[in-house]
Amino acid sequence: MLTLDCEDRPGIVAAVSGFLAERDGFILDSQQYADLDAGRFFMRVEFKAAAAPFETALLRAQFTPVAARFGMDWALAEAGARPRVLIAVSKGSHCLNDLLHRWKTGSLGVDIAGVVSNHDTLRDLTEWHGLPFTRLPESKGAQEGALLAEFEHAGADYLILARYMQVLSSALADRLAGRCINIHHSFLPGFKGARPYHRAHERGVKLIGATAHFVTSDLDEGPIIEQAVERVDHRASVEDMIRIGRDIEALVLARAVQWVGAHRVFLNGNRTIVFR
Repeated sequence: MLTLDCEDRPGIVAAVSGFLAERDGFILDSQQYADLDAGRFFMRVEFKAAAAPFETALLRAQFTPVAARFGMDWALAEAGARPRVLIAVSKGSHCLNDLLHRWKTGSLGVDIAGVVSNHDTLRDLTEWHGLPFTRLPESKGAQEGALLAEFEHAGADYLILARYMQVLSSALADRLAGRCINIHHSFLPGFKGARPYHRAHERGVKLIGATAHFVTSDLDEGPIIEQAVERVDHRASVEDMIRIGRDIEALVLARAVQWVGAHRVFLNGNRTIVFR
């Protein structure tokens, strides 16, 4: 699988498809998008060899001059390559439980390296699935240091905040830029911060939702990966909204993780390109 983005200019698709054709590459799926406002081009191509399998290292070396000609930011991954993720949680189990179930049944598309938390509440659930669980220190500085150490020790590609009720410092958010995904229990940019369902109830909203986004140093302002909503009416209590919201949160976070695992998500400034 080849993923790339670069300055938009003529000949990119021809160069990629021609490169593969010259090596008897058979394209299985190809998606591309030109952001005319930003002047950027994004592409994702799944392919296989028509005869003998490709040697990835050789193919990467051969494609390097093509990528250099167009100034591409690119990656070549073998089919079935699964990113490793570390999951951070607090006490809420709905998102973690959903991710673990999908992972256990082989439908998540990532390898879970382990779970870290600032509470012991979800230790049993994690260890029941055969995954390591690490309790983080209480103090903010020590907690972030331990989290980062676990992330690096696990060789993780992404940190998934599955209702981890701690605000990451700007330093940690910057260090994990593009590699940290959060689920926010609101349809951003509305109702940012704490107690969004209570505030939504007070406003009498008719739609509630959840947002999966990349974490940045600006709280709840990172590039959005996926969102979903559910209709409610005047009869819905705060508890009803929380119950419905939890289902949406689990679904939205799972979609975001699946798409990242399938190399379908591209950063584009403060937005994302998602090839669904």
